[in-house]
Amino acid sequence: MLSAHELFGFMSPALAGDIVAFTHETDKPMYRATLGAVAEARKVRPIFLERRPRTEQHATMLATLTRPSMEPAAASLVRTWLLKKHKAMLTEFLDSLAITHTDGVVEDLPKSMEDEKLRAAVEKLLAAHPHESVAVYLLAFNELNEANWPNLKTMLETDPRLQLGAKG
Repeated sequence: MLSAHELFGFMSPALAGDIVAFTHETDKPMYRATLGAVAEARKVRPIFLERRPRTEQHATMLATLTRPSMEPAAASLVRTWLLKKHKAMLTEFLDSLAITHTDGVVEDLPKSMEDEKLRAAVEKLLAAHPHESVAVYLLAFNELNEANWPNLKTMLETDPRLQLGAKG
């Protein structure tokens, strides 16, 4: 499965750009922290990137976020984007699985999930949300939360609607 920095490498440029732009618009501290991490990785001062046009800033950030050393920053961006922009998708999925949560945040995940229950919850998400966003969420859910449900992993690997870059 994919880690957060790999997600940025495999998702469409449009979605990756949306994540960075959304963070810039809604969470300045997160954006600045990510820009600082990118500057450090590129061995430049943050002000160098801050003075670049926004499109160039974002392109530099996205190119850098695919590096393994950028895993913490990439994971934070994905989590923030999901929790702030796609809270409805998160809560819908968790509610469908009868998992206790607070606004999409889970304390204790079950070790496994019934096949039929999981399949129904994923189908519900795919019917209501863009497929690529659902794929990013489910990949992040399984990897970043360390759910590691074998049946979800199989769905992510075999369902073409859950492949990054797939139409939807």
